[in-house]
Amino acid sequence: MSEVIKKDLPHSFDIEEAVIGAMLVDKNGADDAMQIIKDSSAFYDPKHIDIFEAIQKLYSNSEPIDMLTVAKQLKANGSSVVAEDIVNITQKVVSSAHIEYHSMILLQYRIRRMIVMFNTTVTLAAMDETVDVFDLLARWQNEFDAVAEVITKGKASVSIHETMKELTKRIEFISKSTGEDNITGIPTGFKRVDRFTSGYQPGDLIILAARPGMGKTSLVLKTVLENAKAGNAVGFYSLEMDRVQLTGKIVANDTNYHLSQILKTGFDKPQYWESYMIDHHPRISNYPIHIVDEGGGDISDIVVQARQWKRKHNIKLLVVDYLQLVGDKTKKGNRENEVSSVSRRFKLLAKELKIPVIVLAQLSRAVESRPNKRPLLSDLRESGSIEQDADIVQFIYRPGYYGIEIEGNYEYELMVKEGANTEIIFAKYRGGSTGVSNLLWIGDKTKFVDPTDPNESVVELPEVSVYSNPNQLVGNLPNAADVFGDSNPF
Repeated sequence: MSEVIKKDLPHSFDIEEAVIGAMLVDKNGADDAMQIIKDSSAFYDPKHIDIFEAIQKLYSNSEPIDMLTVAKQLKANGSSVVAEDIVNITQKVVSSAHIEYHSMILLQYRIRRMIVMFNTTVTLAAMDETVDVFDLLARWQNEFDAVAEVITKGKASVSIHETMKELTKRIEFISKSTGEDNITGIPTGFKRVDRFTSGYQPGDLIILAARPGMGKTSLVLKTVLENAKAGNAVGFYSLEMDRVQLTGKIVANDTNYHLSQILKTGFDKPQYWESYMIDHHPRISNYPIHIVDEGGGDISDIVVQARQWKRKHNIKLLVVDYLQLVGDKTKKGNRENEVSSVSRRFKLLAKELKIPVIVLAQLSRAVESRPNKRPLLSDLRESGSIEQDADIVQFIYRPGYYGIEIEGNYEYELMVKEGANTEIIFAKYRGGSTGVSNLLWIGDKTKFVDPTDPNESVVELPEVSVYSNPNQLVGNLPNAADVFGDSNPF
């Protein structure tokens, strides 16, 4: 056992006695302390632990708390603490005037002990080469979350007087941010969606769900790009697509190149390569977008990475693609329990980092069985907790994908009249009302645009072919080998 554990862990006998004494001499003291101290682990001395558990038992049963009742409860609990111990503590306390302050100090000592214990344990395990390092990382993350949970549980309530101040400041901020182009959160990339949501808000968990092939990644990349252009750093955790494919989609979204040109055929005209190397490559390379494309992602790995991104780059948005590929090694049992844990931890992460977290998700095959193929909340796969934890649930619905006729349907005809072919359905919106925003899906460029936004432009490029020798493109321009030292990326 480590020498650190052999020594006394952080604690204060005097503060522990002050809290217990205040609870014994004043019922209001017990009320105040119980709002902050949720269990006996806040105490270090074994006698103090027994006394607190006795007080907590009486408190939960709405029974009187005094020296006699506590002594009786201690005896019922089989404790070795005697009445004389209780008398000695009460003689040192006059009132419960500072019990909230003292209770918070106890909580800090508890957190210090937890950090010392798990840090020592993890260090010892890391020295053991038989221990799987990834399991160790997951264990470390869970222990860290346990510390965070202690902090959360220890927060005292706040009066409405204080929360009204916070609300008034928010109303003032929102009021000053009203207008056609102003939003209160981070931009979604589509003006008509921004008008609907006022942008994605800090602390929100957004679930973007659809059947395969609907364009989930393309839609969220527009949001990623809009924020990157505004200087907002973005973290993108991709479990399905590798980073080169994802970057290719980013380029296609931010330019008028076809995705096939970028990832399959290459450029057949010198001016395309010239434009790419001079206009687009330098610009997109400087976007504050950070990508992880490791497979087999555990929720603990994602949480660690997100916290690192927040600390190093101050990310304003986290995107995870996609939910059904995220696991939780700490949860045993069926997949529904695992997904419930994952969705809950995503919501807690959004609140902790104070940023929107967008998680892509697959819908069940039940969508395909309906005549109109329109998605419903019940189509979220594997767990009802996804809907419960999410602040916003968005669906992508493209009737044309299924060959659905639109004649005679007012909503579809209005969509086409606007130049759109896709519905973005807000099936759940905790901060507002549900509804629909219409967008245009451009298949060959794998991108969505707002057809009512005059700043959106789509320039058609000629059909492409492939040069037998890429160096024929532009003799006076640098090629990939000149820039990166290796022309073969495969």
